[in-house]
Amino acid sequence: GDDLANLVNEAALLAARRKKEVVEMTDLEEAKDKVMFGTERRSLVLTEEERRLTAYHEAGHALVSLKTPGADPVHKVTIIPRGRALGMMMSLPERDRHGHTREWLIGRLAICYGGRAAEELIFGSGKVTTGASSDIEQATMIATHMVTQYGMSERVGMIAIEGGEKRSFLGQNFTDRRTISERTAQVIDEEVRKLTDDAYQSAVSVLTDHRDILDRIAIELLERETIDGDTVRALAKQE
Repeated sequence: GDDLANLVNEAALLAARRKKEVVEMTDLEEAKDKVMFGTERRSLVLTEEERRLTAYHEAGHALVSLKTPGADPVHKVTIIPRGRALGMMMSLPERDRHGHTREWLIGRLAICYGGRAAEELIFGSGKVTTGASSDIEQATMIATHMVTQYGMSERVGMIAIEGGEKRSFLGQNFTDRRTISERTAQVIDEEVRKLTDDAYQSAVSVLTDHRDILDRIAIELLERETIDGDTVRALAKQE
């Protein structure tokens, strides 16, 4: 409730600044983006090469998301800098989700790597940028949780290794952690690496097989800066 109130208040402020008499859906959309992802930084001047690279990066995320069964629908793709990001691909679930399947998590890993895979495919390994750092961090966290908390690795088994229950005693917090051997730690590292490597290769495969769609989405982004999910899906249907 508080989040919704904050969203509506932000939309009302935006509408008031534009001297509107009513709050419209465009105001609510912009308010949502501002609250979730930060304020637009239109004053940030990017070179044409940076804009093109960002467009392909975000197009990569969008295309892998479109081709991943069960993935949340693409809501919007933009190359307008917002917060710390030079662009972003936003997806929204169609309904509340209270748990995630292994299939959904593996798909999410591939989507995370879609941006970096697109950079490498289009510009070469020497031109990849730091723009994928948060994507890599998110993917590593998902893969680690799959192995150490969710019991989704056959080699490690269905045991919880990371993040025990926190308890408080005499004003101090103690965290119970399962002690593991060096061998188990190595297996965990290998399993996390395998999940992330397989996800990256899956993203590369999707982008290679549908290079024409990748180009169309990137070109549309360069022309319009922001496109909605319906536009992305329409571009994908032009095959």
